[in-house]
Amino acid sequence: MAALLQVAVNGSRRPDEHPSIPRTTGELAAAARDSVDAGAQVLHLHAYDERGVESLEAEACAAALRAVRRVCPGVPISLTTSADIEPDPERRQRLVESWTELPELVTANQGEEGIASLCEALLSRGVGIEAGLLELADADVFVASGLASRSTRVLIEPLDADPDEAVAHAAAMQQRLADGGLRLEQVHHGDGIASWAVNARGARLGHGIRTGLEDTTLLPDGSVAPDNAALVRAALELLGSAS
Repeated sequence: MAALLQVAVNGSRRPDEHPSIPRTTGELAAAARDSVDAGAQVLHLHAYDERGVESLEAEACAAALRAVRRVCPGVPISLTTSADIEPDPERRQRLVESWTELPELVTANQGEEGIASLCEALLSRGVGIEAGLLELADADVFVASGLASRSTRVLIEPLDADPDEAVAHAAAMQQRLADGGLRLEQVHHGDGIASWAVNARGARLGHGIRTGLEDTTLLPDGSVAPDNAALVRAALELLGSAS
């Protein structure tokens, strides 16, 4: 089976960090369609409300999902549940439980307070879990949680700025999963230019990878990527060279 290629089209990155960060539903739809045409198989996105503020509100999330699904029918969409958007775990859970239109998947960062309860609520509604591991301790939490057998995949996503440190961190998290007996599908990515080093290691090991303007605004050669589609094409080339 070919390794999975996922694109994270926006995240919480500000427009002043890159001129092509999609936020409106129209921008999200265009970026998603271009990314799928370039080779992305799963779409990860953050919804923004009419004021341009990142949101977990039902209306904003439903609007984003509908817009992307219109132009990318059948492509799985993963929504964020990040505590950076709503740090109060009880309010965050209420917001997510209020969703009227459900994504196929969510990313659920395992180091966040209340994440196990949030995952249980989403699983009960048929939403798949992409368990995010940002730190080594997150891997230990995930192994102990009992969620792995019901999760779709695990995201190994070290945030170290230095490429060598990010790769070492990814390797350590992966080893913790192996030591815990987890054999779940993995997708590897990092942050900034280090993302490409983490991608390359994951691809060499036969795992899926993620790219997109949430993760990095730079192409592997350090030049600024014009858009998400360019990042996807670079990631696809990396996967091809690793196979």
